[in-house]
Amino acid sequence: MAKKPTASPVASAAEIDAARAAARNTDSGPAGPAPAAAGKGDAPAQKAIDTQALAAGMPANVNKPLEHGEPNAASTPAGVTVAPPSHLPGVSTLSEANRSDKTGGPAAEAVNATIGTLDRVRVDSTGQVLTTNQGVHIADNQNSLKAGARGPALLEDFILREKITHFDHERIPERIVHARGSGAHGFFEAYEPLTQYTKAAPFKEAGKVTPVFVRFSTVAGERGSKDTARDVRGFAVKFYTDEGNWDLVGNNMPVFFIQDAMKFPDLVHAVKPEPHHQMPQAASAHDTFWDFVSLMPESTHMLMWQMSDRAIPRSYRMMQGFGVHTFRLVNEAGESFLVKFHWQPKLGTHSLVWEEAVKISGADPDFHRRDLWEAIEAGEYPEWELGLQIFTEEQAEQFSFDILDATKIVPEELVPVQIVGRMVLNRNPDNFFAETEQVAFCTAHIVPGLDFTNDPLLAGRIHSYVDTQISRLGGPNFHELPINAPIAQVHNNQRDGMHRQAIHRGRVAYEPNSLAGGCPFQAGAAQGFASIARRLDAKESADKVRIKPEKFADHYTQARLFFQSQTEVEQAHIGNAFRFELSKVTVPAIRERVVASLLNAVPELAQRLAQDLGMQLPAPMPKALETPAAPEVEQSPALSLMARPGDGGIRTRKVAVLVANGVEGASLQKLVSALVAAGAVPRLVGARLGTCAGAGGEKFAVDATMENSPGFLFDALVLPDGVPAVEALDADAHTLEFLRDQYWHCKTILALGASDALLAEARIPLTMPDGSADPGLILADAADAADAAGADDAIESFIAAMGQHRHFGRENDPPKV
Repeated sequence: MAKKPTASPVASAAEIDAARAAARNTDSGPAGPAPAAAGKGDAPAQKAIDTQALAAGMPANVNKPLEHGEPNAASTPAGVTVAPPSHLPGVSTLSEANRSDKTGGPAAEAVNATIGTLDRVRVDSTGQVLTTNQGVHIADNQNSLKAGARGPALLEDFILREKITHFDHERIPERIVHARGSGAHGFFEAYEPLTQYTKAAPFKEAGKVTPVFVRFSTVAGERGSKDTARDVRGFAVKFYTDEGNWDLVGNNMPVFFIQDAMKFPDLVHAVKPEPHHQMPQAASAHDTFWDFVSLMPESTHMLMWQMSDRAIPRSYRMMQGFGVHTFRLVNEAGESFLVKFHWQPKLGTHSLVWEEAVKISGADPDFHRRDLWEAIEAGEYPEWELGLQIFTEEQAEQFSFDILDATKIVPEELVPVQIVGRMVLNRNPDNFFAETEQVAFCTAHIVPGLDFTNDPLLAGRIHSYVDTQISRLGGPNFHELPINAPIAQVHNNQRDGMHRQAIHRGRVAYEPNSLAGGCPFQAGAAQGFASIARRLDAKESADKVRIKPEKFADHYTQARLFFQSQTEVEQAHIGNAFRFELSKVTVPAIRERVVASLLNAVPELAQRLAQDLGMQLPAPMPKALETPAAPEVEQSPALSLMARPGDGGIRTRKVAVLVANGVEGASLQKLVSALVAAGAVPRLVGARLGTCAGAGGEKFAVDATMENSPGFLFDALVLPDGVPAVEALDADAHTLEFLRDQYWHCKTILALGASDALLAEARIPLTMPDGSADPGLILADAADAADAAGADDAIESFIAAMGQHRHFGRENDPPKV
């Protein structure tokens, strides 16, 4: 801290008057400092005296020599500051003491008052009068102002003009990718300190809690598209740390289609609706996408993930998240470690089946959004654990693949995933637009303790995400939108721009300065963010080149690893997805290229596709690298969805209980109570809404119909006992469709008593295709349903079978009647 200068000597009355007069000018000043006595009882003069003292306290920029030479790069000093003699040098105006209901009073010192909880911007209009945006009470909100009852509307009607004009401008540009999304608030809690690896704020101590906002999304579809498209899902987490915002902007798949950001616009143009007719929406099953990826063999690994069941998750709550790129952790000593980020859902990883996803998209295009909202509203807060793969640069250099390649994973067999904390989403947004739509994620938003690698795809994202927010949110001040504002104080010299909210105090908007005592000052390397000086030095050259590293040329080894790590069921689904997508392609040469490329990765898959698509098996596509390095791992069970089944519970699973008049009530009541106790969400589904009469005189409220809630929207099905009810259900064609969807989508079905007739009518096999018992088909005859112990056994079996999620042994390709 520099020394404060001594006060001026005693001055004459004339000198005092002159100094006070000079202090009332803004365009010139005296040759020397004002005498101290001039400030007594005179605020302008005191401000001038204190400002001079503050500026004189910094005779030079003593840090300037330390800005030069590489040896100084790692030890950037904190900025030099001088404490002001009073608050006066920092004020914008001496009139700030004149308080009003609008201006308030003087600003709190050293505080950015725009930072705070969202309570500061929430609006509740309960009991309030309708007003204009200017606060004027509106007398009539039903009629525009006219020249007589049948006369023309008048231009002077400012109330109508304001209302219509605001309505006309309510929409903002949607995101180019990830336009369709849903979000929620929550928190991250660290299990243990990770200070040996990183000084990042969320990991500094066990039990530390950091607020988060998470947005899940599809990639290709527009804002109004369906939730259940076959697509990558965005998994973006904004950590509001006490050292600034950190955005971990990932996906539900750990790899991507391309290796370099240069190709990102090409990829997105290819997968988006074809520009001549704007079709298809939210789909990759068309010519331009497959034309592009068939000429980009580095996409092969990602295509395996995209064609797998991970592209059609059952719920956002049941999918993994990944940081995709390799990042760096940095500790207090400046030591750096490489890291991959993994989110593991506590409910396990579960997906839809393709036919189910297609049907859901028509019946409820908001399926995933609704699922997330309803779970949080019910207090069933989604939870994930954060896992890190931490490894050194020396380890990375020994891998058969390049960790800078976003089309590659680090198999868990090479670097195990270390669980370090949990994330819980426990609050839905108050307003979708203000929070979920206006939230702005960017890979460039990191905090001390984290850093980037030289991944060429990540480099482009660091730029692109900021750039797109400027266009989408109307300018460079999107960080001031409440959902984007950090909880850490923000102090810098950035000013103005569209929609500026902060009202900065004082006249200084630059650094270095003396007029503000050097503030805000640079934190220095010890406290502020400092980039790692060396990144993968051993692999870098000094030449400027447009080229990829040699290991990037291995396009097929990890695609084969992924496929070989799937269960037989998952492999079959991958083949089915390729077949469906390629059958939509209209140009045979494109199909041929895809199959030729797949021959290099999984020959048996390529052979199957050639047969299914009615084409001759082509020659394998020439490889960019004929003899890649031998892989360390050829099969990784962790890559299968089946590796993470969850705890076997059924919390939040939706169960359809079909009902009609004459239903056997005792078993139904017992079943519903047991499902609720297990955390499931049973719904009584009938032909129409209203009351259903049980055989024993019970009354059941039907809250969904087979028309508005088809069978594919539920996780399991209960067919009731009671002959009159079964006969009524059998007479409704919706029933058999409902039942068949549940069966062919491999879901658990409980048939009580007389309802076995519905199974027969729907031609539902009672065994698996191989003749074994179907573990997902629970039958309780009339005696069992009526007997307390028998009913309990059936319900217990039903709940246990639901916990398995699906019973894929039923599947045939094609399905058999």
